[in-house]
Amino acid sequence: MDFKVKKLGECKIESPLKKITASGRVFVNDDRRMFFDIFTDSCADGENRSEKSFELAGAREKIFFDPVNTKIALVTCGGLCPGLNDVIRSIVMESYYIYGIRSITGIRYGYNGLDAAKGYDPLELSPENVNDIHKKGGTILGSSRGGTDDMEKLVDTLVEMKINILYTIGGDGTLRGAHEIASIALKRGVDLAVVGVPKTIDNDISFIQKSFGFETAFSKAVESISSAHVEANGAPNGIGLVKLMGRHSGFIAANAALAMNDVNFLLIPEVPFDLEGERGFLNHLKKRILRRSHAVICVAEGAGQDLVAGGQRKPEVDASGNVILRDIGIFLKNKIKEYFKKEGIEINLKYIDPSYNIRSTAATPNDSIYCAMLGQFAVHAAMAGKTDMIVGQWNNIFTHVPIELAISRRKKINPHSLFWNSVIQATGQPFSMVN
Repeated sequence: MDFKVKKLGECKIESPLKKITASGRVFVNDDRRMFFDIFTDSCADGENRSEKSFELAGAREKIFFDPVNTKIALVTCGGLCPGLNDVIRSIVMESYYIYGIRSITGIRYGYNGLDAAKGYDPLELSPENVNDIHKKGGTILGSSRGGTDDMEKLVDTLVEMKINILYTIGGDGTLRGAHEIASIALKRGVDLAVVGVPKTIDNDISFIQKSFGFETAFSKAVESISSAHVEANGAPNGIGLVKLMGRHSGFIAANAALAMNDVNFLLIPEVPFDLEGERGFLNHLKKRILRRSHAVICVAEGAGQDLVAGGQRKPEVDASGNVILRDIGIFLKNKIKEYFKKEGIEINLKYIDPSYNIRSTAATPNDSIYCAMLGQFAVHAAMAGKTDMIVGQWNNIFTHVPIELAISRRKKINPHSLFWNSVIQATGQPFSMVN
């Protein structure tokens, strides 16, 4: 694990913040770091803990780029997520008012907007046209997947536009693209800082505490669980089935289930389960219905993919390289109905899929605060010449994380963790539903 953040060069320019702050405490030194593992018994004998530590985020007293001559660009990629407009606004406001940058360009529709052949004109950004965007869901720049077939061409466009700083707001695929752009620029000797703000509604990027939009997502998901609970209680043998986002990680579903305490069965990608058999999910569901006459089931979209596939052909991938998932929600709905019909038990099943309602909503106030601070810290990092990195948070402290480290593995729920044990206690489901 390499925690070292790349720099374009020596910082020689006085930060504009020196003129607007009464205290030098606003500035952060590169040598001040945050331990990755805070527990004292976690290091092997002779292991240097300081090597596994994060560089702290924050304004630097000396910066690399001269604000007067600096041109920046922002791009949002991948699926929609609450808080995108908040991050855009924060970067624009910080760049314009604090650092005095006047050339701010929004790239339209993800990395595709850096391909001249696509014909997407950039959008000039200013405090005036981003003033109210944080009150709305989505992104004013638009977003898309892919566009990374020829990364050299994307760098050519940035060089032609004379961009000094590129802010990439997106998830795993976006960050991989950002890493390539930064690497190509460094090889060419181009002073282009590439700073990412990690966006994934699934909260599955490693080495950061949480990604923006995640809190809004599970907060909004709670509404669907509440509706499913009302529906399940309102009919004999009522079953409420809710499908939530979570391709590889079940954080949204797990947090929503804990927040409501109305979920009886939570199915996530990290924990396999069987449908049939004595210990299978359907048998446990039947016992619950016979005992309590209602049940609420919450399933993450990536759960049970082995069951849905049924040994069929290799799955397809989308433009970002993500596996196109089969619909576990519809699959479960049909299987539950078939099973209870075979058992001679009449049920009333209601199925809810709120995915796009959640993705397109505006951020909650707490998420908006987080987005605003991520944007500010991203600008501080970029102006100091940091590159090929993202801004994150660890133990409630904002940090710099090399992109290679952030995308080195996917963050998932540990089925043996205290967190998952809390979920098991809240739902009352068996620890294992595998025969």
